[in-house]
Amino acid sequence: MKPALLVIDMQQVFFDSSPDESQSLTRAVEYINGAIDIFREKELPVFVIEDIEEEDGRIPGSPGFETTPMIKLLPADPRIHKTYGNAFNKTGLHLQLQTAGVDTLIVTGFAASQCVLSTYRGATDLDYNALILRGSLADANPDHIRFVEDNHNLLSYGALEKLMELL
Repeated sequence: MKPALLVIDMQQVFFDSSPDESQSLTRAVEYINGAIDIFREKELPVFVIEDIEEEDGRIPGSPGFETTPMIKLLPADPRIHKTYGNAFNKTGLHLQLQTAGVDTLIVTGFAASQCVLSTYRGATDLDYNALILRGSLADANPDHIRFVEDNHNLLSYGALEKLMELL
């Protein structure tokens, strides 16, 4: 097993858009950063997914486009810019994961019911072992987080720690 961590759409612009989204995103940061620490310790890849929406002006270099500085990223972390909900659709993500020998994905980020779920399903369609990290999802509607966690392969933070000890 070779896992990679996906950090999906944790862009500053979403933290700034509404109090509900900001609160949910802020709660997810702790779990995402904890997972990043575990992946760094094992020298495993952390992939950063950022959403482009030209109609809204959300493009690389625009204010708020970058992943929030609250997330502990490194400049060397691969970044994937996407224009669809599924981060595999018309991006180089699948090829980069294949090149790195990745077969398992730990999925985190925003929005649980949209881009996270689309990417999770895209990963399973491509035969990755996809797992959602409990506590690492954000959404303006908490019911959406519960739905995704209740109906998909879920991994607790403690189980992630134990799993990584085996690598």
